[in-house]
Amino acid sequence: MKLKGQVKFVSKDKNQFFNTLRKRVDQHFADTGQSKHANGTMYLKSAVLVSAYVLPFIALLAFQPPLALSMVLWFVMGLGVAGIGMSVMHDANHGAYSDNTRINELMGYTLNLVGGGVLNWKLQHNILHHTYTNVVPMDEDIQDRLVIRLSPHTTTRFIHKFQWIYAFFFYGILTLYWVLLKDFIQYASFIKSGVNTQSQAENRSLLVRLIALKLVYLTVMFVVPVVYFSIPFAEVLWGFLLMHFTAGIILTVVFQLAHTVEGTHHPLANDQGIIENDWAIHQLQSTVNFSRQNRWLSWYVGGLNFQIEHHLFPRICHVHYPAIAPIVKQTAEEYGLTYMENETFGEALRSHIATLQRFGTLPDINEAIG
Repeated sequence: MKLKGQVKFVSKDKNQFFNTLRKRVDQHFADTGQSKHANGTMYLKSAVLVSAYVLPFIALLAFQPPLALSMVLWFVMGLGVAGIGMSVMHDANHGAYSDNTRINELMGYTLNLVGGGVLNWKLQHNILHHTYTNVVPMDEDIQDRLVIRLSPHTTTRFIHKFQWIYAFFFYGILTLYWVLLKDFIQYASFIKSGVNTQSQAENRSLLVRLIALKLVYLTVMFVVPVVYFSIPFAEVLWGFLLMHFTAGIILTVVFQLAHTVEGTHHPLANDQGIIENDWAIHQLQSTVNFSRQNRWLSWYVGGLNFQIEHHLFPRICHVHYPAIAPIVKQTAEEYGLTYMENETFGEALRSHIATLQRFGTLPDINEAIG
């Protein structure tokens, strides 16, 4: 990864798209008298999703149901983990949950509840992904993952031609990798790259907190059920793996349907570290919405099917995206820009699989040019 700030978006034509759009969105909230932050719907959703994670675990301990029912409860916990990740902690750590910094901080700690570190997430997601969407090597979210290739600018290997088949298994182990290893790997890499600008003392404290977080999380997940409630270790282990596989595959697929689908751009910076494009227009070109009319899906995935609106206005709570989406689409069309979307989840999923197939056989663009 390059040092943060070495890649810049420079627009030569001074396009007024985003200035116009921002004024129109601000006017929408002024006209409706609504806050840009959470409302009653968001508060209720937060309670439901956190409960979907916490209450099944309490039931597992209190009632110790038969194996089949216990696996159902672990599965529901996986749905809760994904829901917290997509809806609750996501908005909070973007500063979109509330205009009160302290409330955002407290709700952002729901990431700790599911075993993840807040600072690393903010650096990876808020800084690298949102600033440099689909730009290699800045956007960590499209970095090659073991045997998965998510960019046309990385090296193609023989195994990649099969990635459209096996990728979903690796998607399923994402959150498991996250809670066990990823935070520590990112801790070291972000310091080395300069993305983490904290002092040595602050980072020592961060490392201690990360270790403590993981120990507490694993103690609650394993030691408490096995030692204090005499639940068989194998049962807890299988349930834990099921929970993470459920959460991992949901989180990863939902994310990939917005950025690794047909039609998205993957620009490279020139030798001066410049991408000749307006940043907001780049967000339109590298992001695709899906299933905008599906209210149930929109409720659960936290508006991540409105990724265009989210990337342009990350500090607006996702419950408002359906209302501002028509404004974004109309303004984009007025400026001759394409507002990309797949109408259904199935359509988006097929597009993602097709992109995995294409990236699995497409030569490295740099090699092809050379």
